[in-house]
Amino acid sequence: MKQLPQEYYDLLEELQTVDFVIVELTLYLDTHPDDMEAIQQFNTFVKNRKHIKKQFEKQFGALTNYGYSYSQYPWDWKEAPWPWQV
Repeated sequence: MKQLPQEYYDLLEELQTVDFVIVELTLYLDTHPDDMEAIQQFNTFVKNRKHIKKQFEKQFGALTNYGYSYSQYPWDWKEAPWPWQV
């Protein structure tokens, strides 16, 4: 497996942290749908996630397959490690 820079792990951890918050806010909003502050927090974290994902993929390649991420040239999905392998 190829050597990855520390920034790879830092960005991946940041993305995982934001994903956790989004899941928790989703569960909360399922039972508190009128909580405007929670909705605003949710939207902020979703926007932040998109930014982190874009930054990660620009530097290190796709996070997901099947049309959820753009591909770099040449096609690099076959290149390991994949995010779930680190």
